[in-house]
Amino acid sequence: MNLSEPIIRLAAKGDGVTASGRHIAGAVPGDLVDAGGVITPGPHHIAPACRHFGTCGGCLLQHADDAALTDFVEGRVANAARGQGLEPGELLPVHLSPPHTRRRAGLHALRTAKGAVLGYREGGSHRVVDLAECPVLHPRLAGLIAPLRRFVAAHGPKGMVGMDLTLADQGVEANLVHFPLEGLAPTEAALDLAREQGLARLTIDQGYGPETLWEPEPVTVTLAGVPVGLPPGAFLQATHDAENRMVADAAEWLSGARLVADLFAGLGTFAFGLRDGRKVLAVEAERAAHLACKAAGALSGGQVLALHRDLFRAPLQPDELNRFDALLLDPPRAGARAQVAEIARSTVGRVVYVSCNPSSWARDAAVLAEGGFRLVKLRPVGQFRWSTHVELVSYFER
Repeated sequence: MNLSEPIIRLAAKGDGVTASGRHIAGAVPGDLVDAGGVITPGPHHIAPACRHFGTCGGCLLQHADDAALTDFVEGRVANAARGQGLEPGELLPVHLSPPHTRRRAGLHALRTAKGAVLGYREGGSHRVVDLAECPVLHPRLAGLIAPLRRFVAAHGPKGMVGMDLTLADQGVEANLVHFPLEGLAPTEAALDLAREQGLARLTIDQGYGPETLWEPEPVTVTLAGVPVGLPPGAFLQATHDAENRMVADAAEWLSGARLVADLFAGLGTFAFGLRDGRKVLAVEAERAAHLACKAAGALSGGQVLALHRDLFRAPLQPDELNRFDALLLDPPRAGARAQVAEIARSTVGRVVYVSCNPSSWARDAAVLAEGGFRLVKLRPVGQFRWSTHVELVSYFER
């Protein structure tokens, strides 16, 4: 008697789910699983791209092919919308970032008796997986794993350290966290590392914020053709291709709008992408990002103007919002409950909402719907390839 049953979908945390509701770790849609949990791979079950898969906590879905990954990303976004009673007028094709494109990473390192380990943490553990490869990272970041490991082995402190890497226009910015450089020799070694590896910037954070140790020229990141100063640790979209896709969608959807507010603007990723043919007000609370956006806006023709304001504590009010033809918002993971409530009370007719959390987005989208908006377009975005982290870009009209 064959008691095997098929896996029909992936759950939010990456487990395969059967029609009867069983959750099977390591299974993907199309697999068969018997009563004892043994998986018979189906057509969408592939060999993982990385030798560390199953141990490293960075990727959970390397055993799923692109068709299964695409369905997972789409399902997470579409189900979040439908859970709030929202049905998009058009559910657009999923954008899935390819391998070797991640331009920022947060790694951990620890000096050991035999040298050092450097990588991501194991799933559900504080232990560090000593990376020999990482197929999600841009080659410029992956190429620093071995040199950084050698540096930690020679000069690292006793405790765990963090390493935040970001690919900028001039090369890689590296920020070492909880990594005191005590004495001349470690400092000179750090400078040698930066010079030999061609780092754009090397900063050290000993608990008081990043302190720049090496920066041969001002570090920038180009946003829609505009070089913007990159403050240490500033937020960037994880992949350049996903950024381009979302900016292009926003620009198309807001065609004809002459005056736009970009809320939670950061460095101006969307503001600069929307500037052609219109004026954009970029509103941001984080001071360093605001100042970088303000300076770049002044040097790029003046279409982007920057406003320093905390939209969680002091959201734009309806009389302020009503001056704009359209709005774009890209809030942190928690969403933008207070600001969305004011948007719903305003007379603004067009809103693009970018989100890295389908759940908080759906909650806010329901508020917009109650305020008279309809969800016109919705695009799921999987820029954190092989992870369960899903993003989206959406368009609302009254």
